[in-house]
Amino acid sequence: MKPRIILDTTQLNLVINRLCYQLIEDQRNFSETVIIGVQPRGIFLAQRIFRRLKELENKQCAHFGKLDITFHRDDFGSDKILTPNETDLDFSIENKRVVLIDDVLYSGRTIRAALDALLSFGRPKDVELMVLIDRKLHRDLPIKAKYVGKTIDSIVDERVKVEWESEDGKDQVWILPLKAETKNK
Repeated sequence: MKPRIILDTTQLNLVINRLCYQLIEDQRNFSETVIIGVQPRGIFLAQRIFRRLKELENKQCAHFGKLDITFHRDDFGSDKILTPNETDLDFSIENKRVVLIDDVLYSGRTIRAALDALLSFGRPKDVELMVLIDRKLHRDLPIKAKYVGKTIDSIVDERVKVEWESEDGKDQVWILPLKAETKNK
């Protein structure tokens, strides 16, 4: 299998707009809504959603934050080298509507860890999950996103790579063969 782009820059921008309009339609009032991006790569989508909501109809979420899940992962303490990221939640999530954002939903383990980490900051009224890509065929845990940019069928030997202009020079989403991705590292 060859690497292929599943979302180019134009398509990715359309998806971000659609996700924002879905939030606006569902929430109407954003005064009690917080946007939280899951480290490391979910924060880029979360930042784009947060900024775009401000531009559309002057919707302003109460807060924006970044959540590190390193010490809540189920593979923490294994032989895998894990580097903690920054958690930046300078607000309480108590009784707030949390929109938890990550780039790719695969097994569900990252989101489970994010939910565990989130509870350290209070008890939210509601948690809604937003993902850019849902790899629906490989869920290990019963986790489902409310807001999905694109749902794909992919095999275990494939990897989804999301590139962001701010970090990678271009906005696009790829499906790559797992072996080719491993060789490049």
